[in-house]
Amino acid sequence: MKTLEERLDQAEAMIQTTSFRENKGLGNEVGYYIFDYPPEQELYIRNWVEYIRQKNESSGDDYRIIVFDLYDIVIDILIQKGYLEKCYQFEKTKGFERVSKSISNMLKITSSDGLIVNYIKDHITEKSVVFITGIGKCYPILRSHIVLNNLHQVIDQVPVVLFYPGKYDGQELVLFGEIKDDNYYRAFKLVD
Repeated sequence: MKTLEERLDQAEAMIQTTSFRENKGLGNEVGYYIFDYPPEQELYIRNWVEYIRQKNESSGDDYRIIVFDLYDIVIDILIQKGYLEKCYQFEKTKGFERVSKSISNMLKITSSDGLIVNYIKDHITEKSVVFITGIGKCYPILRSHIVLNNLHQVIDQVPVVLFYPGKYDGQELVLFGEIKDDNYYRAFKLVD
């Protein structure tokens, strides 16, 4: 079994290949990938993602790694709409489950025209590699299969890599190694 460092090295090598970035060799399927990792390695993964982004930014590569932290996007949207403080008050009076549902509805989480999907779509270019992080920080407001399914409907020209704090066996997602997602999602495992 490979170490996390070996898997990350393999992932970096894959991302640098032209065939990966052009989605070649995937049976004409859009390149959606999941890189699963032990949740206790979250800070290590965050540092690695930032390192790879900066390395790409300062290189002469013909592609750009763009990192989208879902938690940061949600907070930014709540601030822009003036809802963040209202969420704090709403949680005090109605509870977290109710505020979570309200945030999901406001963000149109289940729609391919949702605010998060549109945010990502508006910030990518033709030569992007999209890294999605922060899914663990957003639980239970966001579920990874919903985000990926909605993105899959509108972003098909660039590869997308979800960094997932849990386990993915090619069909089933288990967040934090404990919370089983009842929905099937088909994405390629970036590396084993």
